Amino acid sequence: MHELSVCQALIRQIEIIAEEQHAVDVKTVYLRIGPLSGIEPALLAQAYPLASAGSVAFGAELRIEIAAVRVRCQHCHAETEVLPNRLICGECGDWHTQLIGGDEMLLTRIELVKRSAVLMEAQHV
Repeated sequence: MHELSVCQALIRQIEIIAEEQHAVDVKTVYLRIGPLSGIEPALLAQAYPLASAGSVAFGAELRIEIAAVRVRCQHCHAETEVLPNRLICGECGDWHTQLIGGDEMLLTRIELVKRSAVLMEAQHV
């Protein structure tokens, strides 16, 4: 299952960002995964707790958005959303298209808990 190695790389990226932002915890991780990315979102979600164990991202909620498959027609230049197994232009029906979306896995956002927020909360107790 290559989703585990993908998750491990994702956790490394999250840890770098959290350290740069002086965060002590990660609340939520947002991903956008395209159907043509080669990554199964359900398997990635299953691998996430194992990959995040012992990291700043352990226990963070993982939210996955499925990206649309989009193509640009080389004939009429239209950009249309298409089915993953039918990469033809949605406007003119031509098959000379260029994939412009749907093959990506993007870390779109991370909700972090910063040290200052933890200190302020501790002072109010």
